[in-house]
Amino acid sequence: MKTTRLQNLSPGLWPGDIIRYLLSGGAIVILTLVVLASHQQAKSQTNPRFNGFDLVDNTGNIRKPSDYRDEYEALGTYTVLDPKGDQMHLTYASPRTAEYFRKTGKYPDGTVLVKEVFGTDHAQMTTGDAHWASGTKVWFVMIKDAKGRYPGNPLWGDGWGWALFKSDSPDKQVATDYKKDCLGCHIPAKSTDWVYVQGYPVLNSK
Repeated sequence: MKTTRLQNLSPGLWPGDIIRYLLSGGAIVILTLVVLASHQQAKSQTNPRFNGFDLVDNTGNIRKPSDYRDEYEALGTYTVLDPKGDQMHLTYASPRTAEYFRKTGKYPDGTVLVKEVFGTDHAQMTTGDAHWASGTKVWFVMIKDAKGRYPGNPLWGDGWGWALFKSDSPDKQVATDYKKDCLGCHIPAKSTDWVYVQGYPVLNSK
């Protein structure tokens, strides 16, 4: 291709003119690549491929994602010691949440958080008294709503949609008012957008 271009040039051009001619084409290619790369970077930061609002119906009711164990990323685990029965809280986030949060310090609009609350079991093992998650008790689901899409809906507010599912009916959303059913446990985490980020090390910068 370069040979054809050179043949089409006027024989009166100096070598410097030929170099500038070749570089002009190269500059266009480089500029195009730079623009495309910038576009992809901006797209990755502002428009994650996952849309949590696919889990929301027209009335604002939230459905629990069925594939969170396979498709979501693990944020972290809390162990809660309780005389009535210890618990383990495993929290998952929709794809690319952690990457976006590390860059911006925020959750992208449409982020889905799923906290699965387990009971525990334990036994003496070679490492000592080992405890592990055993039997799901409840699921808490939150969807980041940066635009206030559902004003007046008692399951939406303070920047999130809120939902609760119990193990005896895992597909039925049972929360009726997020301020009564959910928000009380999150008040100490108000300054971090209602999420206990200290238990999620993947949100920290590498």
